[in-house]
Amino acid sequence: MAAALGCTFALPVLFLHGCALVSAPAAEPKKEVLSKLPPELPPHKPAAATLLVMEPDIEPAFDTTQIAYTSEPYQVAYFSRHEWAQTPSRMLQTLLVQTLQATRRFSAVLTPPHVGRTTHTLRTQVIELIQDFRTTPPTVRLALRVRLSDDAANRLIAQRDISLSEPMAHRNPEAGVVAANEAAAKALQEIARFVLEHAA
Repeated sequence: MAAALGCTFALPVLFLHGCALVSAPAAEPKKEVLSKLPPELPPHKPAAATLLVMEPDIEPAFDTTQIAYTSEPYQVAYFSRHEWAQTPSRMLQTLLVQTLQATRRFSAVLTPPHVGRTTHTLRTQVIELIQDFRTTPPTVRLALRVRLSDDAANRLIAQRDISLSEPMAHRNPEAGVVAANEAAAKALQEIARFVLEHAA
């Protein structure tokens, strides 16, 4: 009888000890997006022109779904609990297409793997997209280089560098995502003006 009681009391202790060794699963990072479009676009008359929008090239440090930030000079780090739903280049390409379609300047705005003829091609390079906590207030820095080509003449028409610094309302990644969307919308508006100016 004593032996049986000993076993009865020992089992719960072993069970509780085993539970202590099992850790809770890590929470999935929050998925963030770039989705803000410019509130206003310059009006333009439609033309029989087509535009191919390439997926932006992007610097290796930002070619990831990880959201980059810096708090020390010459260093890039990434948030562990927040990440982009897609790479910034993928999201920006979608926004570029939507923005340029909204101008109604082109009869078609296309993306690869389109293989037909087009009159113009837009190439973009993302040089920087980072939350900077070294400043007060913290800021999001977005730097792009855009190139517009004449496909019929096989020549570069124009190139422009766009650099924006958008203040963050708070010192946290959520505020950085909001600021990144504001910066992206402003950059998209500048790109639309650039394309309409040079796609004669």
